[in-house]
Amino acid sequence: MTNQRNLDNFETELTRLINKYSLENIANIPDFILAKHLVLALTALSMSTINRDVWYGKIQKPGEGNYDSK
Repeated sequence: MTNQRNLDNFETELTRLINKYSLENIANIPDFILAKHLVLALTALSMSTINRDVWYGKIQKPGEGNYDSK
C-alpha cells in the first residue's frame, strides 16, 4: 500500500522529470504544480475505484487484474 511518504517522494521525482523534459512549457504551468495535479489525479482515481468496488461489493486485491480473471 502506498503511504504519504511514497507519494511525496514520487511527487518530488515527478517534478524533476517534468522539469528535465521541459513539459511545464506545454501548458505554461510550473513543474511542481503539474506534479501535484498528477498526484492528486492519481489519488482521486484510486479513491474512485475503491468506491466503485465497494458499491459493487467486489473488492480487488492489488495485482489480481479485472473481476473476470480467475
